[in-house]
Amino acid sequence: MLDPKRIRSEPELLAKQLLKKKFELDIARLSKLDAARKQLQLETEALQSERNSRSKMIGKAKAAGEDVASILKSMASIKSDLEQKKEQLTRLQQELSDYLMTVPNVPDVTVPEGDDESANAVIASWGKPRQFDFEVKDHAELGEALQQGLDFASASKIAGARFVVMQGRTAQLHRALIQFMLDIHTREHGYTELYVPYLVNSESLRGTGQLPKFEADLFKLQGPQEYYLIPTAEVPVTNLVRDEIIDAERLPLKFTSHTPCFRSEAGSYGKDTKGMIRQHQFEKVELVQVVQPEASNQALEELTEHAEKILQLLNLPYRKVILCGGDLGFGSAKTYDLEVWLPSQNCYREISSCSCCTDFQARRMQARWRNPSTGKPALVHTVNGSALAIGRTLVAIFENFQDASGKIRIPEILVPYMHGLETLD
Repeated sequence: MLDPKRIRSEPELLAKQLLKKKFELDIARLSKLDAARKQLQLETEALQSERNSRSKMIGKAKAAGEDVASILKSMASIKSDLEQKKEQLTRLQQELSDYLMTVPNVPDVTVPEGDDESANAVIASWGKPRQFDFEVKDHAELGEALQQGLDFASASKIAGARFVVMQGRTAQLHRALIQFMLDIHTREHGYTELYVPYLVNSESLRGTGQLPKFEADLFKLQGPQEYYLIPTAEVPVTNLVRDEIIDAERLPLKFTSHTPCFRSEAGSYGKDTKGMIRQHQFEKVELVQVVQPEASNQALEELTEHAEKILQLLNLPYRKVILCGGDLGFGSAKTYDLEVWLPSQNCYREISSCSCCTDFQARRMQARWRNPSTGKPALVHTVNGSALAIGRTLVAIFENFQDASGKIRIPEILVPYMHGLETLD
């Protein structure tokens, strides 16, 4: 959520900046609502002042033995008017708040212009795509041919489309990837591992920006309490600092967490329906940093490098792109995507998205730190990213390490996690 004071003081500048995200700030509506809010506040304050004045008059009149009936009658009228004004003010403030919750974060000045992903800019690449001397197969075909592989038919029977059952050694490789990533991030990159709830309340989703705008993308549970399945570990992990004031010496906070993620994939019908690229349930190892405002840009660079390190250790070719304004997420001021090479598609596909959200989430969550230079609370900045999406990493391993017979070579660094197993067949 943007600072309402900033919106009131420089709406034209903000409107211009938000156009990079293809969002049109309704300045006229905001001005109208804000003017009405100010007027109602003045009227409410005037009525409160008049009520206080009449109360004092009643005390003086009673002390003087005078009749107070007329004053009491006017007090009843003032009370009625005041309650009415307060209700109007509450409704107006709610309308203003509801609109502000739909306004995205302002993009960083380094974010390139563009309407969609075609305008994203490649800024680095690592590794060389392998040249095959046989016709490559995609991960779904490879996985279904393995003795202990991917079973999409059983998953469809159990749950429906966009799910998978992993069997035996494939499930073990999936688990090995999770353990490997957590080990690297906790032992080498300085993150604290967390186990968090997979169900969250609506306040948590509002805090990180999924609600109200993206409710259609979420799985909402029916029951005595309002719960949602998490779309990413970013939600529960970042909300740990909601309504907190963090001592300066504790920053930065660096958390990693492995969780399943649940997404309805609303609006993605027809896209990547085959295989594991786009599923309703998948796993991720997430990174979150909570930092002082001046440190957030560097934190984004560091966190992205941590995600890159996983791809490098797995020897998977990838490229790093900066998202253009039209492809930038709702709460993000700047995002790097890491895209891994998939031989079957002859292109790079997203495997990680790392974002700096500045104080956008913190304002929604009221997540603050105590600035020692002022002694006062101030909003923190939040940074998050996938490091990595486990299913897509498995997909990349299957496709990049296949041989002509359909066997999958296990990346060398994962062999100890697989108890010495070197291939899947």
